[in-house]
Amino acid sequence: MTFDMNLLDKIESREAIVAVIGLGYVGLPLAVAFAEAGFRVIGIDIDQDRVDALNRGESYVSDVPDEQLAPLLRERAGEWERGRQGEGFTPSREASRGALSATTDDDTLRTADVAIICVPTPLGKTKDPDMSYIIDATDAIAQHLHEDMLIVLESTTYPGTTEELILPRLESAGMPRGCGVEAGEGFFLAFSPERIDPGRKDYTIHNTPKVIGGVTPRCTRMAQALYECAIEQVVPVSTPRTAEMVKLLENTFRAVNIALVNEVAIMCDRLDIDVWDVIEAAKTKPFGFMSFYPGPGLGGHCIPIDPEYLAWKLKTLNYNARFIQLAGEINFGMPEYVLGKIADALNDAGKPLNGSRVLLLGVAYKADVGDLRESPALDLIHLLEEKRTDVSYHDPYVPAFNVDGLAMRGVSLDGETLQQADCVVITAAHSDYDWQWVVDNSRLVVDTRNATKDVVAGGTCIVKL
Repeated sequence: MTFDMNLLDKIESREAIVAVIGLGYVGLPLAVAFAEAGFRVIGIDIDQDRVDALNRGESYVSDVPDEQLAPLLRERAGEWERGRQGEGFTPSREASRGALSATTDDDTLRTADVAIICVPTPLGKTKDPDMSYIIDATDAIAQHLHEDMLIVLESTTYPGTTEELILPRLESAGMPRGCGVEAGEGFFLAFSPERIDPGRKDYTIHNTPKVIGGVTPRCTRMAQALYECAIEQVVPVSTPRTAEMVKLLENTFRAVNIALVNEVAIMCDRLDIDVWDVIEAAKTKPFGFMSFYPGPGLGGHCIPIDPEYLAWKLKTLNYNARFIQLAGEINFGMPEYVLGKIADALNDAGKPLNGSRVLLLGVAYKADVGDLRESPALDLIHLLEEKRTDVSYHDPYVPAFNVDGLAMRGVSLDGETLQQADCVVITAAHSDYDWQWVVDNSRLVVDTRNATKDVVAGGTCIVKL
């Protein structure tokens, strides 16, 4: 019991040093949360530009404003870094508390009591999970693994990753002097799925319940003790694969229900029914119904990708995840469906797609964020370019982008820009936009987000999804 009591004492006294590997939309808010809870936090990322920006107090994640970041990067972080240069460095109690610094140097893991992995888990071209980032992070930890160390994976992945991929690499690494130690004895290993929703204000990292599953009960208790320092409610579950499945269920639930409502939107279009009126009326039922909304396709890192992890895992067990497959077909077909709506609307106005000026409003995957990950607007731009339209965009959160070979710079938004467009397509309903003004200055609007629901159309043609 000496191992866990030693680490537990460090956690409860906020003397544990926490390393967060991967400083993106998940890792940076988590690093800030632990620093604000009084821990000394080392952020590790392979992107030197990110690291430099953070050490200057400049945030690139909208959920972490500069004024929140700056107080964590001042004297105590500087003191800690200066002390680190000394031989046999051990940070002072004051220097180790409530401070954040960023680095690209994996060697800083040798001083860490906790290592939390928040790296990307993309899909390959064949929709197989790309585990290379997790493997690299695990191998870096393994090189500096020491007794009484807690490792937590937060990256979304398939059930079994923690026990089948990470655990063997850590156990085979052994401790200094080559003595191997099992999880729950010499070190602690758990999975805790991230539940970050970029741009959300009501549910943040602090008040969103945190699920945790350890490799052993002692691992679960140790991870729970850590997260309870920064998060209001921690929900322990029996195993890491249970926690991994929780995350996939949450996002598969959303993907399947979004697919359902997207198909209902297509049905309503054929039946000449306003799908938005149907949803508004249906959600008045106080039980047995939860409202989802159609759109131009799925976006963000989680919902388009997470169900594919589960489908891939089940294929290895000779099982076909049919709901996931069908939902994917519907959701990933929505940009093509929107293209058809644009083509029909232009045709009714006597214009072909080829050569028409099409302006997209909002290229982020959802409202009021600058996140382009898996944004359906990018797929729509590709489709419009293939049809040789003169396509442009405006987004107050994305002045320019270069993603997967598609590079564009946004145009300024004024009355003349709108009036010159043959078709204005609303793909992200940012609250910055004055939709009445947009409609008043446009000839044709294709609204995929119901942003114009309270707008007086006047002489403008508005086509909804």
